Amino acid sequence: MVVSRLTAPSPVGIGIDHVYSYETTSRVFDLAEQFQKFLATQPHATDGTSATSDTYAPLVPSTTQQPPTTVVPTALPLPPPPPTPPPRRYPSRDRKSTQLPDFVYSIYSDSFASFLTSVHSLSEPSSYKEAILDPLWQKAMDEELAALHKTNTWDIVPLPPGKRVIGSRWVYKIKTKSDGSVERYKARLVAKGFSQQYGMDYEETFAPVAKMTTIRTLIAVASVRQWDISQMDVKNAFLNGDLQEEVYMVPPSGVSHNQGEVCKLKKALYGLKQAPRAWYEKFSTVIRSLGFRSSDHDSALFVRTTSHGRIILSLYVDDMIITGDDIDGICELKLQLAKRFEMKDLGPLRYFLGIEVAYSHKGYLLSQSKYIANILEQAGLSDTRAVDSPLEINVKYVPSDGVPLSDPTLYRTLVGSLVYLTITRPDIAYAVHVVSQFVVSPTTLHWAAVLRILRYLQGTQFQSLLFPSSSSLELRAYSDADWAGNPTDRKSTTGFCIFLGDSLISWKSKKQYIVSRSSTEAEYRAMASTTTEIVWLRWLLFDMGVTLSEPTPMYCDNKSAIQIAHNSVFHERTKHIEIDCHFTRHHLQHGTITLPFITSSLQIADLFTKTHSIKRFRFLIDKLSMLHVNTS
Repeated sequence: MVVSRLTAPSPVGIGIDHVYSYETTSRVFDLAEQFQKFLATQPHATDGTSATSDTYAPLVPSTTQQPPTTVVPTALPLPPPPPTPPPRRYPSRDRKSTQLPDFVYSIYSDSFASFLTSVHSLSEPSSYKEAILDPLWQKAMDEELAALHKTNTWDIVPLPPGKRVIGSRWVYKIKTKSDGSVERYKARLVAKGFSQQYGMDYEETFAPVAKMTTIRTLIAVASVRQWDISQMDVKNAFLNGDLQEEVYMVPPSGVSHNQGEVCKLKKALYGLKQAPRAWYEKFSTVIRSLGFRSSDHDSALFVRTTSHGRIILSLYVDDMIITGDDIDGICELKLQLAKRFEMKDLGPLRYFLGIEVAYSHKGYLLSQSKYIANILEQAGLSDTRAVDSPLEINVKYVPSDGVPLSDPTLYRTLVGSLVYLTITRPDIAYAVHVVSQFVVSPTTLHWAAVLRILRYLQGTQFQSLLFPSSSSLELRAYSDADWAGNPTDRKSTTGFCIFLGDSLISWKSKKQYIVSRSSTEAEYRAMASTTTEIVWLRWLLFDMGVTLSEPTPMYCDNKSAIQIAHNSVFHERTKHIEIDCHFTRHHLQHGTITLPFITSSLQIADLFTKTHSIKRFRFLIDKLSMLHVNTS
């Protein structure tokens, strides 16, 4: 097993050596060397070791205890080492290296390995008939019904004439502790809210949840500042929301009732369209009464700053992560929340929204290996063949290619799952962007593209995002565009990625909404999108207590676009992109951003705009802040 430390050093070339100094280069290499020594000398953790003392764990299941329900595909063998470069003809200058060496890690945390093995081996029932046969799930359903009766969720009444009734179903989930062991079997009763009608069963439905970029940024900041991150769960969170509308539901399996009787809901049961909003309003009222304020830039981020320090809470429906430097205040906050809601303290952040989190004092690792295993199992691949890239080079897909699929359900399901997977896998962002354009009417060729992405994931299942603790807290961004790359409508593709120090926190691959008449125009529209993200991240970091005193460099490989941004005079050829020009120039003049030029060969954002050869693809992946694990 070989693990490569892949970071995101800033690109260099003639004319831009001022971006990083020789001291910065030495710091990055020292970090990598210290990280290797740390793992090699760290003693094995016991079963009782806490998550905060773990070293980075191997992102592969144990070879002595195979998961019973998931077959982990094998990856491709390691590529041959690169040839030794010829001697330099001229003396080398002190400048930033564009690639970090590989390191071999031989000792890992036993507790995190056990955690991953446990998570991969869990199996959950898919129906009431299956769950009722297991005493553990019977008990879980009894506990759920008891909680519903305790909160007086409904009244059993005859269905009034002219009223509609919605269905209900059971959903089953195994909750794990931070060490991977089973905490409890959770049965959730949900309403089939998809059958609700607007104006009759519900009105407003929107409820904010934490943005994934916010969560990544929060983890990156906590890693650098050595803050512990804890996770809490609210039991039956939606039952805390009061239901204003008149809604009737079919009594669930396991609830006795007479013929013609239904449940008249009084609480916002899971599955109802208005349930998330009712819960958020209740929670935000409580958390504000405890001295927190909601961020203006992410409504699901709550911050409290006192003389004792700062506490940050990020809410995603009924899951929350809490961090900060006010340790006593965090403990008091947990007690206060437990008084208002039925809370569950899950300990240090380990498994959040299907994301596996490993931690040591050297930083955090984020992966979705369990989620990938589920996708591969759902796809039903008959082989374990892996490929080196998610899409073939120079491939162009159009809606008319191939034969339409008779049943596109699986295609749509897998693409939706792949979209969620891009939370920790920026390397598949462009490929997922491509296949997402054909979910309405996919064909056999589009299906082949999805299968190639899955085969790429088979070989890189345990690839992870790294958030090093020795990183800086300075933003830098890369912006690029593929002009007229779409063969159907000739729209361009915007691609950008933004780093907080050495941590990759934001990226995007998206087709532009309008046809650009030149490569300069396409690049300028990409720059405007990147500028928008930079401005938002700078304000978000300010809410987290990170003040950026210097402008954020946004690297662009189009000199014409850079010159237009600096030039205050609009010409006939640029007035059709005047809004984007004004927006980017405004933040350039006000010191929010700078626009250093970068050669196309070193443009990291190129990864998010088009397909590449295997060599080029690996080169760009090497620039992302990731750990790549190869198994053989």
